[in-house]
Amino acid sequence: MLAHQGLALDCMPNSLEAFAAAIEAGADYIETDAHGTRDGIAVLFHDDELNGVKISSLLKAELPDYIPTLSSALTKFPDAKFNIDIKNFEASAPVAAVINTHSAQNRVLLTSFSSSRRKNTIKMAPGTASSPGVGEFGPALIAAIFGQQWLVTRYLRGFDAVQIPSSVLGLNIVSKRLVKMYHTAGVKVHVWTINDPEHMLTLKNAGVDGIVTDRTDLAVIALKN
Repeated sequence: MLAHQGLALDCMPNSLEAFAAAIEAGADYIETDAHGTRDGIAVLFHDDELNGVKISSLLKAELPDYIPTLSSALTKFPDAKFNIDIKNFEASAPVAAVINTHSAQNRVLLTSFSSSRRKNTIKMAPGTASSPGVGEFGPALIAAIFGQQWLVTRYLRGFDAVQIPSSVLGLNIVSKRLVKMYHTAGVKVHVWTINDPEHMLTLKNAGVDGIVTDRTDLAVIALKN
């Protein structure tokens, strides 16, 4: 289970409190979002803006206390694994620097909707696991739909996981057949963002390896019992 922004039932999403609640509930990964501030600090927050102002234009000192730094999260939860979405270009260098400083390559998986942001971050923090952006996964999906395993393997070479929705334009892209093809290509399959326990069980039966959810508490009951 990947706790989407932690478990924010009684606290702010992407806060240290939400991460602590998710870990206590039994999350395997903390899924979070990283931005770079104007003074080059990697902070964890979902939206590009805070009160109408871009995070990248603000100093860390100008942000509210509930927005943590990546460094503080890795320090506070030294045994936790983190799935980090690189949300802006300014995040790449500071995220990579924090990963390197903490020697956290073995407990971080990097992703981004932007392939260039992901590649840039990986280049600066080599050895960190990653999943493809939308543009990188698209060709692999088309190849899988048409049963071309060799192309799926080719397109997904070098990745550790694919992190995808359960459907695209009404098409189930995590059927047992497609999940098996992704696995044959050597990647794990994580599906986002699923909060319905019955849907979680359906995905588990299809063979997916991880479910991104806002409700770690419900996922534990549905998947681990």
